[in-house]
Amino acid sequence: MNPEFNTNELLGYRRPDGKVGVRNHVLILPTITCATQAAKQITELVHGTVSFIHQHGCAQVGEDYDQTFRTYVGMGLNPNVYGVVVLGLGCETHQARSVAGEIAKSGKPVEVVSIQDHGGTLMTIAEGARVAARMVQDASAQRREPFDFSELIIGTECGGSDACSGLSANPAVGVVSDMVVDAGGTAILAETTELIGAEHLLAKRAVNEKVAKRVYEVIEQMESRAILMGVDIRTGNPSPGNIEGGLSSLEEKSLGASNKSGSRPLQEIIDYAQYPTQKGLVWMDTPGHDIEQLTGMVAGGAQVVLFTSGRGTPTGSPIAPVIKISTNTAMFEKMRDNMDLNAGTIIDGEETIQTAGKRIFEEIKEVSSGKLTKSEVLKQHDFGIWRIGPTF
Repeated sequence: MNPEFNTNELLGYRRPDGKVGVRNHVLILPTITCATQAAKQITELVHGTVSFIHQHGCAQVGEDYDQTFRTYVGMGLNPNVYGVVVLGLGCETHQARSVAGEIAKSGKPVEVVSIQDHGGTLMTIAEGARVAARMVQDASAQRREPFDFSELIIGTECGGSDACSGLSANPAVGVVSDMVVDAGGTAILAETTELIGAEHLLAKRAVNEKVAKRVYEVIEQMESRAILMGVDIRTGNPSPGNIEGGLSSLEEKSLGASNKSGSRPLQEIIDYAQYPTQKGLVWMDTPGHDIEQLTGMVAGGAQVVLFTSGRGTPTGSPIAPVIKISTNTAMFEKMRDNMDLNAGTIIDGEETIQTAGKRIFEEIKEVSSGKLTKSEVLKQHDFGIWRIGPTF
């Protein structure tokens, strides 16, 4: 570990399994789309709770079932969550008790509430609110304690990219990625779709031949999905906004997106919503869809996410603070309500990539110790699971 960062600079909440959260949420986790509205009602009644709307949880099979289940469990296991009320309907494929059982292994408080077992929506909301209120009160008694960057996992992503992304915000995030890794922490690179054309650069940085081989495998699998559907992946990437912002091709976009990875060795490639098994730079196999990749990284344990954008975005997470970084000053000035930091200063010649990276690193310290991001203030609780199979 780099001694420059080997200090207790952050303040977080220690969990029973030893991990540290930068937030102290009580999560109302609906395991089926039928329960999402009841979950939403509970969060409106009980301060300190969060939830999300989704369309999953039933008639899923095989790997698609496993991935959705893993995402549910990962959201509950994220260190930013103090406790979980798992809310189910009762007859769905993804059973609430199964999800709760996996989360409970961490030692966190977990309770199950079922709409069918509790006599309908109103009784379920009442019971869920009672359980959640007790958890929130217990959570409020917990105090932050010092921790360092070796216990932090940051997610990195870019959305609404433009011609400035690969020149300003993305390489600045790459500097941050290196700083976090050098401090003993973990940085997640995602967006497999948006790394097509830059895979050879990442393969060269793999820690061993096995990881290098896996780099090409995940790229080939992503391309094969499009071929099997009989579509051209380039009809969705670059997006119309990317093209309007000056990006000419998927390869150009990928070369810019890969800059978020910095320069440190690639330790491993993990599946969607999987927790890293190694410290350092990790690649999570996700699609390019902003919300789906964000959800995957948070379910994989990321306590903080760095999100760069050239076109602007309000994106946030119900669980992890998302620090939005603009690639150009014009958009930052236009969307100050949503963007936290401006890396357009690099394009303007006012700042170097290194100094911008250090500024983002300092913002991570502030956010990890309690400062709210713009998306948190605006309650931008986005959630979306990468579906990889049909519904039956």
